[in-house]
Amino acid sequence: MNQNSIAGRRESPFKMLRRLTQPRTVQERCELCSVALGTVHRHLLEMSTRQVICACDHCGMRFQLVVGGRFRLIPRYPHALPDFRLTDGQWESLALPINLAFLFYNTSGGKMMAMYPSPAGATESLLPLTAWKALVDDNPALIQMEPDVEALLVNRVGTTRQYFLAPIDACYELVGLIRVHWRGLSGGDDVWEQIAAFFARLEERAEPLSEMSQEANHA
Repeated sequence: MNQNSIAGRRESPFKMLRRLTQPRTVQERCELCSVALGTVHRHLLEMSTRQVICACDHCGMRFQLVVGGRFRLIPRYPHALPDFRLTDGQWESLALPINLAFLFYNTSGGKMMAMYPSPAGATESLLPLTAWKALVDDNPALIQMEPDVEALLVNRVGTTRQYFLAPIDACYELVGLIRVHWRGLSGGDDVWEQIAAFFARLEERAEPLSEMSQEANHA
């Protein structure tokens, strides 16, 4: 598929979120070569628009480790961080209005970004992330986080304390679930059940960090 074909099928952010969260009822195709895709397939991030596009393994692997190109390959698996260190004071210093958020490095903006899901979609925290360096010092595994396509995903709802290095498409999937299922002022029971199920699936899919990262995290 050429660049004009991709541009002609450009999705709004809301349509992209709905596509990432809804059951697959139509055969999806690679947006680069048009080959039919299975239910599980790779995703690419288009750097200029931050759109997530579907790709076959052959096309996706062309962009592995590419720096400065139009697309970046999104990692396949999340990594759970059961020993992650984050105090209540450090969390409060991030000044996020809810206890769900994902933090990633935006290459084009040249900065760390903190986003939180809301009924309106993904919303950026407007305050500077001055506490990020302290988080990295306490959690060296964050050094391994890939810019743009991987994020620190935090779930501190209620008494939950879950932390992941998560593919950025998984973060957008969470945003989509909340936007689609939120009802009323508190969200309703359904959205919280969806959120709990999302993190259960993420935990099930999670792979361990490399031995190097584990050793650094416990140094």
